[in-house]
Amino acid sequence: MRTLKINSEFAHELILAIPYAYWLHQNNQLEKIITSRGMKPFYYFCDNVEEKFETRTLDNAAAGLNDLPNNWPHHNALAVCGKEYSNLSLEEQIKTNGVLDYSQWTPPKYKEYYKDIKLIDKPYIVVSNNYNVEYGMDINSSLRYFNIKCLYDIFNYLTEKGYTVIYKRPNNTEFAPDQNELITLHKKHTLSENVKDIGVLTDYDLCEYYEGKVINLNKLENLGYSYNELQLRLFSNADGFITPNGGGGVLCGYFNSPVVMHVPHGKELRSGYLTNENCYYNKLSNNKLFPIIDVDNKSNYKKIINKIKEIF
Repeated sequence: MRTLKINSEFAHELILAIPYAYWLHQNNQLEKIITSRGMKPFYYFCDNVEEKFETRTLDNAAAGLNDLPNNWPHHNALAVCGKEYSNLSLEEQIKTNGVLDYSQWTPPKYKEYYKDIKLIDKPYIVVSNNYNVEYGMDINSSLRYFNIKCLYDIFNYLTEKGYTVIYKRPNNTEFAPDQNELITLHKKHTLSENVKDIGVLTDYDLCEYYEGKVINLNKLENLGYSYNELQLRLFSNADGFITPNGGGGVLCGYFNSPVVMHVPHGKELRSGYLTNENCYYNKLSNNKLFPIIDVDNKSNYKKIINKIKEIF
């Protein structure tokens, strides 16, 4: 029987730890999960979950990832090709990007488990945003987020099409933060812009302009669920997702719905990564991923809006 002790960053836990834990559960080999604060709803299938860690670490070895069959989310070249990634040809690398060893890897069916309670009785799209320091750099170097103007365009289009929007952008107090999220909290970074004739407008302020058609997920805390159970229940009944890459984007892939994902930087930019049918993302559920690849560390928000109009 295995006890898994994990306090990695959120994306790595979703990609590497949880599918292994669920595989262990299905094979009657799971004893206990030791994880970060707030993560119990993700391990609904385990009766023995200890939320021990108040912070996450970006150090993969310290996070417990080396005890897993896959200890790196972007490929498992040794398992797939029998060689280190650096020894692969370019063609082999393209086929290996995003591909893991799936022999002990089964994603839990969150949608089936959490869809029984429908919290919003109308069609809705989840816009999952993020605004954090990335790689310890200055916040002005961050790219994996939708700015106020982009959000305005997204909200206008979706609400005019008859959708309600659930807007998610954590303020990093809802769960155990990693080092980048801690820096963001410490420096009190806020997603905002100076809007003509209005002044400084935050993303949370923007939601209020839509009179109930755009709902800030953080405003639904009075429904009686923990933050993570709330988002799992909401995501399970969503008609689709719009998200940047990262941990929030990985979560969107678990729910059998279309996902428009903006990728301005990260390993996901590697050739073939997200378009490979054997990529882990395309195995999380029967989702349909529509990646928007922005090379050269740029964010072309017009491409995002055009893709949203094409899919929704």
